[in-house]
Amino acid sequence: MQISIAQFLEAAQDVCDLTVASGEKYLDRSIREGALNRPGLALSGFFQYFPQRRVQVFGLAENAYLKSLSAEDRRERLTQLFEQRVPCVVSTRSRHPLPELLECASAFKVPVLKTSLITNRFINQATLVIENLAAPSMKYQGTMIEIMGMGVLMEGPPGIGKSETALALIERGHSLVSDDLTVLRRDSTGAINGSALDITRYHMEIRGLGIIHVPSLFGVASMRREMRLDLVVRLERFDPKREYDRTGLISETVKILQAEVPAVTIPVAAGRDIAHVVEVAALNQKLKQLGHDAAKELDEKLVRALERKRLA
Repeated sequence: MQISIAQFLEAAQDVCDLTVASGEKYLDRSIREGALNRPGLALSGFFQYFPQRRVQVFGLAENAYLKSLSAEDRRERLTQLFEQRVPCVVSTRSRHPLPELLECASAFKVPVLKTSLITNRFINQATLVIENLAAPSMKYQGTMIEIMGMGVLMEGPPGIGKSETALALIERGHSLVSDDLTVLRRDSTGAINGSALDITRYHMEIRGLGIIHVPSLFGVASMRREMRLDLVVRLERFDPKREYDRTGLISETVKILQAEVPAVTIPVAAGRDIAHVVEVAALNQKLKQLGHDAAKELDEKLVRALERKRLA
């Protein structure tokens, strides 16, 4: 794992209320371990098993201990700490870092950050941020929509109508996550989450119309920043020679980031309301997640009816 302090700061500055106290030009330093560390033992001079690859958090106890020392001892202990080449230091509770800490950080080119959060809360929030940044991710060609709490990713060849279908779904009251290119990330629970690229978020490309800004046209409720992926919908041009599934008994999946995601294939033909079909596919998948599979229930009814007829 290798995450720059700049990436961590950008991802955590809102949820952790992070700001740079000093060393802004050293934000390219790397975090190499996901957990955070409170360097109490290191400040007392014990460096065996010291996790120098982690973000070092200075809370109430660390600051109180440093203040109990003389200025000379503080500088010596902090120098020993920064000699370990730690990635960065975070001071919690909006406490301004001690002058000796800022001097040592500057000498060893280590950035110092500040947060208003109490120490335990900051550690919990920052750990989640780092886990998300370190999670496996990929870019996937497709448009993602939120349909009644279900994350649906539509894929298919260029010109098949993914964006137009998404536009029709937005008009029905659903929400856009991303258009054309989706960033997929697997979190610590194994779930796949989708979001848009920062540069294209809130925008869609409609052939013949150009680029549109979705929230301006349909309101802020028409967008979702991130959504769990529940279903992949493959759009393909209708092939009269191909036998498409007409029962729903055949379960399709697609492997994304080592996870199996349910999938359906929808043939696109003139006159078909694809937006409506995609909407129903999402609702049907939601029912399956709740344990209600219409195709299997009908199949079981038919089997029971045939069995009764055989025994009659």
